[in-house]
Amino acid sequence: MYQPEVYSLVLLFMIVSMFCWGSWANTLKLCPGFSFQLYYWDYVVGVLAAACAWGVTLGSLGSSGRPFLADIADISFRNAALAIAGGAVFNVANLLLVAAIDIAGLAVAFPIGIGLALVVGALSNYVISPQGNPVLLFGGIALVCAAIVFDAVAYRMREQTRTATSRRGILISLVAGILMGCFYPFVSAAMTGARPVGPYAAVLFFAFGVALSALPFNWLLMRKPLDGSEPTSMKMYWSAGRGPHFWGIMGGAIWCTGTVLNFVASQAHAVGPAVSYSIGQGATMVSAAWGVFVWREFATAPAAAKRFIWGMFVLFLAGLTSVALAPLF
Repeated sequence: MYQPEVYSLVLLFMIVSMFCWGSWANTLKLCPGFSFQLYYWDYVVGVLAAACAWGVTLGSLGSSGRPFLADIADISFRNAALAIAGGAVFNVANLLLVAAIDIAGLAVAFPIGIGLALVVGALSNYVISPQGNPVLLFGGIALVCAAIVFDAVAYRMREQTRTATSRRGILISLVAGILMGCFYPFVSAAMTGARPVGPYAAVLFFAFGVALSALPFNWLLMRKPLDGSEPTSMKMYWSAGRGPHFWGIMGGAIWCTGTVLNFVASQAHAVGPAVSYSIGQGATMVSAAWGVFVWREFATAPAAAKRFIWGMFVLFLAGLTSVALAPLF
């Protein structure tokens, strides 16, 4: 399998991962009138397809570790179960996050949900594999926490200018963030210890966990939507045009690409899962930028809310820079 070790290339992997994780949700925005529950079935297809594609390409090249197929054949039950469990936990968190995006928008759901996930995930991953300068790592995480507070304040100010004020988007984002911060340690544990599985095979079993847990949980959300809308049915899924299905598959493929690059980077010498995960969760800032500058989610917000949004960007950039420097010092 291909495993970069030069830090500049590993950092590139983490930055591309950050952009993939922060951009996939735009594909949901490109499916107006198509409920996120129906979109999610195509998203899962995209995740599975991309996991296989990266496995038989990058996962089968290079001289590091075992090739993708050999890794799958030799995986232990423990490591397979851990990777699948990580996918299941992620899937529940992601379903809640997509629901929050529908309710509150990209500029709010991602900074709160994924920002909180960064804090939870970085702490738990550091306990498993303590790599990187702890002062820079946790100092960066503290700045990210401040950025989350700024974003929540901006959202509250924005909602005061609307006729329908709701805290549901923030609450769902918070629950999604806690769960999102818990999935990565499962996968990290599968890639360490006795007979560790390689990152490309780990992504495939992770994708299996996503697909398996989507069946009951997404079906439940179809019957009981969190935003209070009418239930959806598979008849509505099959009657949709090609466009929504295409964008759903693309969304899953983009997210999975970021996941592959992040898992691979986490196995590089001196980087570790805490740093890789933390930089990847800079997706928060990327998604907020999409929401603010492209989708204009704060166009009608008061000036004070916009100042808090700019403060959020500054704090996130400072925090991510500190985390990126942690492996070097």
